[in-house]
Amino acid sequence: MPPATLKPDRPQRLKASLIADALAEGFETARVVDPGAAAAYAPAGLKAYLDDGRHATMQWMRDTQDRRSDPRVLWPDVRSVLMVGLNYGPLHDPLPILKRRNRAAISVYAQHRDYHDIIKGRLKGIAGRFAARTGADVKVFVDTAPVMEKPLAAEAGLGWQGKHSNLVSRTFGSWLFLGSIFTSEALPADPPETDHCGSCRACLDICPTNAFPAPYQLDARRCISYLTIEHKGPIPHAFRAAMGNRIFGCDDCLAVCPWNKFASEAREAKLQARDDLTAPPLADLAALDDAAFRTLFSGSPVKRIGRERFIRNVLIACGNSDDPTLIPVCRAALADPSALIRGAAAWALSQLVDEPAWRLLRQQNSHESDDTVLAEWQRGRGRHGNAKTESE
Repeated sequence: MPPATLKPDRPQRLKASLIADALAEGFETARVVDPGAAAAYAPAGLKAYLDDGRHATMQWMRDTQDRRSDPRVLWPDVRSVLMVGLNYGPLHDPLPILKRRNRAAISVYAQHRDYHDIIKGRLKGIAGRFAARTGADVKVFVDTAPVMEKPLAAEAGLGWQGKHSNLVSRTFGSWLFLGSIFTSEALPADPPETDHCGSCRACLDICPTNAFPAPYQLDARRCISYLTIEHKGPIPHAFRAAMGNRIFGCDDCLAVCPWNKFASEAREAKLQARDDLTAPPLADLAALDDAAFRTLFSGSPVKRIGRERFIRNVLIACGNSDDPTLIPVCRAALADPSALIRGAAAWALSQLVDEPAWRLLRQQNSHESDDTVLAEWQRGRGRHGNAKTESE
């Protein structure tokens, strides 16, 4: 019998049906990887990242280091991993909003429904059907589990880890959500993708806080995405001006990737951004109380950081706006129960009001008892008032 007429063996059939099911569920790409494919380099890279302290306050990364390093430690029965990608490429360039200083820049991925919910629901359906067909055990993971998704996705051939450390696809650029299905069924693995960054360093050069100490290395302590989302305390002074109007995440390094130009189909919007989150006025956001915050961001990943951190970010953006019409909402925030918000409001006002007005505000708020807020009042001098430098 000629080879062309031979029926594929069972693993090939199962793999083909699994991938077909993933594509039918709306994922643009799906490939299979051996769970140990990245074991030669991923654990060492993670250890170096943690040892250098580049995970900042994300202690959960160190707590889950062993499981994160190798999927076989996370689940010893895993024999194959299906990696899937969902394209969330924006319809429009997300960078021009950075020039509209009295408007908020929210990261592209957070302008629509929380992708964890979208992907996990689809993966559970795919995994359940696969388990029913095969009798295999399955587990579904999306971002929040201790899985190094990007090395696995690269080894599966979905793309490669670019110099900004995110996954880059020749088809979808830097705009892929990732998810995985672990299974006890052995399936044929796909070949990995090679690195196609070449000499390009656009993602490194655009970073407003120099968060990349070297190509392919990220220091979260300097990253605006980390600072606006994971960091719980006051934004370090060294990075406040660089934040601009970015109030949740930062898309700069993703948006300049040259490979995005091939993602035209992505911009036909399988995931539609909410109109009210593409360029909301800072004044409206700064005035949100807890109930209004929860209502506005219902179903959004923004909701997870809570109102306190969110308003902190908004007030930093107000201070960077050069818009005196935002002074009233910043003054109102001085009465907020949260010291984190009051401190950010004081800093914002130090950037917006002149020196005499600043002295008056400081006198009016002399009752302040929180040390972090007091430090903001002591540090600031008012607009054009020779603010202290980082070394003072």
